[in-house]
Amino acid sequence: MAIMHLNVGCHPPLKIRRRKRSVSPSCLAEANMAAPLEVVISSDSGSQLWNCTVFDLHSGSSLLSYRGGNSAARSLAVLRGEFLLSAQLGKNFINVWEIQRKDQLQQKIVCPGVVTCLTASPDGAFLAAGVAEAVYLWEVCTGKLLAVLSRHYQDVTCLKFTDDSSHFVSAGKDNLALVWNVCSVVQMDLSHAPEPRHVLSRHSLPITDLHCGHMGAQARVATSSLDQTAKVWELSSGELLLSVLFDVEIMSVTFDPSEYFLFCGGRDGNIFQVSLCSQSLNREKSFQSDGEGNQVFKGHRSLVTCLSVSMDGTLLLSGSQDETARLWDVQSRQSVRCLAHKGPVTNAVIMAVSANMFLPDSRPAVPLPRFSRHLQAPEGPDAEGGGAWVRPALHTQEEEESYLQKADRLYSLMHAVSDKALCGDGENSALRVAELEEEVQTLKKVNKDLFEFSSQLLTKPT
Repeated sequence: MAIMHLNVGCHPPLKIRRRKRSVSPSCLAEANMAAPLEVVISSDSGSQLWNCTVFDLHSGSSLLSYRGGNSAARSLAVLRGEFLLSAQLGKNFINVWEIQRKDQLQQKIVCPGVVTCLTASPDGAFLAAGVAEAVYLWEVCTGKLLAVLSRHYQDVTCLKFTDDSSHFVSAGKDNLALVWNVCSVVQMDLSHAPEPRHVLSRHSLPITDLHCGHMGAQARVATSSLDQTAKVWELSSGELLLSVLFDVEIMSVTFDPSEYFLFCGGRDGNIFQVSLCSQSLNREKSFQSDGEGNQVFKGHRSLVTCLSVSMDGTLLLSGSQDETARLWDVQSRQSVRCLAHKGPVTNAVIMAVSANMFLPDSRPAVPLPRFSRHLQAPEGPDAEGGGAWVRPALHTQEEEESYLQKADRLYSLMHAVSDKALCGDGENSALRVAELEEEVQTLKKVNKDLFEFSSQLLTKPT
């Protein structure tokens, strides 16, 4: 068999000429912009050149700027990852940009009055705005105004949807926070006005901010108020879970993603971190900085207008009237970056990068329609213009049982079973009840004697 040897060394090395490729600036931009998974979007009330700015979360470099007017506080929203919306400061319209076209306003949504707050449902189906004391709810796909909710007595200050878009919460200067079931609101029954599922009424002064946690209809809701408290509620039952009293008015509030901590921004510029995993069982307590997770972030010189936490819970973003937005390392409580603005910061949020944000040639899958300013109800099976009104099925409107209701029901069942086992039926039940009543009277007497003895001991002169 002939064996062939390949002598690589006997041939001169080949010279490979590298052809220079021209790379367009847009390709370079796309390559550079592909890195960030989260960005900071902020706005202020003093800038003349742009409305909103997008910053890299880790480097702090400015990536995009959206031009046209100034945004009102708590009015910045991203719709379907394709549109950026913000209410014009002190005006009766909402600015809309295609999220990749930073230099051109796509349209303006005219509203019946000055917009005080704005939010979009995470599924992109609904847009809600506060106008004076009313909440306006639009259907995004048609632009029709579905409902005008006038249950607040003073201006609405903040609006938030739950992460499953099944509910939204409105809060206002009337000290009330109202929980609305979207299914009940969009049922176009003109015979009666929609009613809130729960009325959260434990604040004594105007509510300044609210935040909805995860878990949809079983989420927890945080509210802050000028009454110097921040409160945590169970959305499904409307029960107050925790109330924390501070030394200053609380202007902003948020959870971390795992809801281990509650972050509260004060009028004095301090940010308070409240541990939600404390061993204390008290529902009402005063804030005290300690080693169990209650800490204070110091750095702002004026009131904290907005708060947001990164997806991994390691970075906290805060905006302030001192014309800065700061990024904080949550574990060390150190300010790692300061983003200067031209005026008081009105909005600052950490959000996941939209797929279209850095692709200049992309376009929204569905353009936005014209939004109606007036409530329109269908007169028959077909609305005017041949549009179809989609109403959720009736079974989706049934209220889910809350955790507290489930616990009460299980406890009552267990109590009934134990009573039957201990007491039996008929005559034994009456005998057992008599024995228990006698035991209760004995315990009351012992308790009274202990109280009198303690009082004498404490008041006895030393």
